[in-house]
Amino acid sequence: MSNYAPESSRRRLLQLFAGAPMLPLAGLTGVSAFLSGCGGSSDNDLPPVTTPVTPTATFTTAEFTGMAAPLASAPAALATTTVGSKLKVNFSDGSSNSYNLAYQPFFLTGDRVPDGKGGSVIAGAYFDIKNQPIIDSSVPGKERQFFSDSPDGSSMLTVANASVTGVKGKPVFAVVQFEYNSFNQAGASTYGTLPSPIAVLTLDQDQTTGKLSLVKYHNVDTSSVKGLWITCGASLSPWNTHLSSEEYEPDAFDQGLGGQSLAVLKEFSKNVFGNTATANAYDYGHLPEVSVNPDGTGSIKKHYCLGRYSRELVQVMPDQRTILGGDDYTNGGLFMFVADKVADLAAGGTLYVAKYTTQLTETTTGKLQWVKLGHATHAEIKALVDGGIKATDIMDSTLADPSDASYTKIVLNKKTAWVRVKAGQEKAAAFLETHRYAALKGGSMAFTKNEGTTVNAKDKIAYSAYANIQDSMVEGGAGYVAGNNVKFKKLVAGGVVSHKLAGGQKDDTGAAIDSEWVPSESTLLIAGEDIAADGLGNTANPAKIASPDNLKFSEKLRTLFIGEDSGNHLNNFLWAYNVDTKKLERLLSCPAGAESTGLHAVDEINGWTYVMSNFQHPGDEWNRFPGLPSALKDQINILINTNYNSKASGAVGYLTAELAQVKLSK
Repeated sequence: MSNYAPESSRRRLLQLFAGAPMLPLAGLTGVSAFLSGCGGSSDNDLPPVTTPVTPTATFTTAEFTGMAAPLASAPAALATTTVGSKLKVNFSDGSSNSYNLAYQPFFLTGDRVPDGKGGSVIAGAYFDIKNQPIIDSSVPGKERQFFSDSPDGSSMLTVANASVTGVKGKPVFAVVQFEYNSFNQAGASTYGTLPSPIAVLTLDQDQTTGKLSLVKYHNVDTSSVKGLWITCGASLSPWNTHLSSEEYEPDAFDQGLGGQSLAVLKEFSKNVFGNTATANAYDYGHLPEVSVNPDGTGSIKKHYCLGRYSRELVQVMPDQRTILGGDDYTNGGLFMFVADKVADLAAGGTLYVAKYTTQLTETTTGKLQWVKLGHATHAEIKALVDGGIKATDIMDSTLADPSDASYTKIVLNKKTAWVRVKAGQEKAAAFLETHRYAALKGGSMAFTKNEGTTVNAKDKIAYSAYANIQDSMVEGGAGYVAGNNVKFKKLVAGGVVSHKLAGGQKDDTGAAIDSEWVPSESTLLIAGEDIAADGLGNTANPAKIASPDNLKFSEKLRTLFIGEDSGNHLNNFLWAYNVDTKKLERLLSCPAGAESTGLHAVDEINGWTYVMSNFQHPGDEWNRFPGLPSALKDQINILINTNYNSKASGAVGYLTAELAQVKLSK
C-alpha cells in the first residue's frame, strides 16, 4: 500500500481534491480511492508508493473504465467475484491518474470474526429475543447456530470521540444488516422465519493507505424492537445514523395482498419468542434506525409513523425532513414522508403516496401529484399497536365483491379486493394498512419491485430502481389498472427511473407541501434489454443493466452506482453510470446466482472515498437459467460450494485501488 512522506503533503493532497466549494467533501484522496464491492476470497497486498504532491492542480472529474463479463470458458471466474475495471481521475491542468481496481474482503458470513473482547463471534449469526443463539438442528449431529447467507444494506460512518481497542489508525464504522437465511442445513426454506441480525463493524483505517481492517464485530441487540423483519436495503441518514428497512410486511388480514402470510409470522414468532402467538404483524414493516456508539457498539429503535409497506429503503433529502421510499411489491407505490422536525423521525410528519396525472411510459414523462394519507407521530401509532388494535378494527377487506357502494375496489399484488375504513380509523389505516389505504385513496399503485432509491442533490433528481417492468406496469398484465397512468412495454430486465425534485407543490387536497424536495415528474433514465437465452443462460443483454436493485449516487464522482438482483444475468454486476457523460461501465461481477447488495457510496471519510457493496446467496436458483449448459452448471456449482461454504455464506467486502500504478506528481 502507498505511503505519504510528510503529513503536510497529505493535507495538501486532500485540498487538491476538494472539488466544488458547495460540496462538503474532501473527495478522492489520490493515492488510494477505496471502493467496496461484492465479496470474494482473495487479498491484494500491494507495494508501497511514495510520490510528491503538487498543490496547484485541482480535481475536476473521474471516470470508470469497465470490465468484460466473465465467459463460459472461465468457470472459475463465473464462480467468484471478478474485477477488471479502472478509475481515471482528471485534474485541472489536463493531467490524470489511473487506478486499477481489485477486491478486498472483510469476511464471509459464517466466519468467526473478532468481538473486540479477545474472543470471536459468528458473522451474520441469529439470536432470539433473549439474545440466545438460534440453532439449526435440521440435520442431527450437525447442529450449529443459524447464520445468514444474505448480507444486505450497509452504511459507513464516523463517530466523534470514537475509541476502540485494537485500532491503530482511525476508527471507521460500518453498519451491516442481514436480510434473511435462505435454507436450513436440510435444505428447507427459512425465508422470513428468523429475526434479521444487524451488526456494527469497527474498521481500522490506515492513515497512509486508507486500507480498512476489521477489528471488532458487534451484534446489535434488537430485543427492544421485538426483532427485525427481513431487513433489505439501507441508507445513511444526514444525521449519521443507519436507516434500515423491514420488507414484505406481514399481511394482517392474511389475504395474499402482498407481504408475507401469517403462517410465516408464526414461524418467525416461534424462533424469536419461543412460541407462535407472541409476534404481532403490526410490529413489523416499519423503519429501524441504528445509532453507533464511540466504543463500536450500537443501539436501535423503530419508527412507526412512516407508513407500513414493503420498504426497500428510504432516501432522506438534504433538508433532513423529506424522505422518499421505494416499495418492493407488485401494485406498489412511491411513498414520501415529510417530517415535522429536522433530523427527527419520531416527532412525526405527513405521509403521502404518488399519483400520476399524466401517463408514465418508456418514452413519456409522468407528472406527479401527491395524495395525503395522514399525519402521525411515532408515539401515536405505537400506542395503537401496543393497545392491541387488530386489522378488523381498522377496516373491512374482502376478496369477494360485497355489492356495497361503501366499499372501494382496489388491486394489490395482482389481486382484486374491496375495502372500507371503519369510522374514525383513518390514521390507523394510513400508517398500519398503508398499501390498502393508499390504493383506496387513489394512489398510483402500479409498480413492480420498486427497489433502491437515491438522490443527486446538485441536480435535484432522485432515482428509483424497478427490478422488473412487468405485470401491474404493463397494459394487459396481471394487476394492471389503467387509472394508475403507468404503462410500459414489458421489460423483465427492468430499468431506473429519475424523478425531478421541486418545491411549491400542493397535495390532492390543495394544501401546500412543506418541502423543496418533492418529486414532480418521472422519466425512464436507463433500461435493460430482454434477449433470448444466450450460452450462459442470460435472458438479458449482459452489456446492459438487468434487474437494478441497489442504487447509490456519488456527488463527487457524478456517478450512479447500480447493483443487480437478477435472474436474467447468470452473474449479477455492479455498474457505474456517469450522469453527465451517460456512460455505463461494468465494475465488478458477482458469483453466479448471487445478488449485488449493500451498496453505499461514501464521498469522504478522513479524506478517503469509498463505495461499499456486498453479495448474498451465491449459486441460488439454478432453475432461473434453463439455457445454462448442464456440464458448465455442474462445474460452477462445485466451485461455488468450495468458495462459499456450500452456498451457506455471502460476503461483505470492498474494492480497492491497486497502488503500484498510481502516480500523483504532475
